[in-house]
Amino acid sequence: MERLVRIFTGESDLLHNVPVYEQIVIAAKKAGLAGATVTRGIMGYGSSSRIHTAKILRLSEDLPVVIEIADTEDKINAFLPVVDSIFEESGCGGLVTTEEVNIIKYLPKVKK
Repeated sequence: MERLVRIFTGESDLLHNVPVYEQIVIAAKKAGLAGATVTRGIMGYGSSSRIHTAKILRLSEDLPVVIEIADTEDKINAFLPVVDSIFEESGCGGLVTTEEVNIIKYLPKVKK
C-alpha cells in the first residue's frame, strides 16, 4: 500500500538557519523516499489563527508551505519520526497528515 504524507509549515520557520521545509526535503532524500514536492501557498492560517497572505497590500514573508511525499506505507511510517524530530528541534508549528493513495505510475527520468 502507498501513502502520501502532507506536511504544513511556514515559509520562515527555520532550523539551524535553514528553512524547515528544506530540512524535511533533504531528510526525505537521505531516507531514500521516492520524491518530495514543496508548494508555497498564497494564503492560509494555522493554529495561531493569524492569516498569512501574498496580497500586495499585506505582503507576508511567512506564507504557508506544504511538502508532499508519496511512497510505500513502510517508508513513510519510518520517516515520520524524522519529521517529528525536525519540528521538535525547530520549535515551529506545523501539521502532518497521511492518507492512502494509489500510485498509478512512477518512472525515473531516462538518461540520454
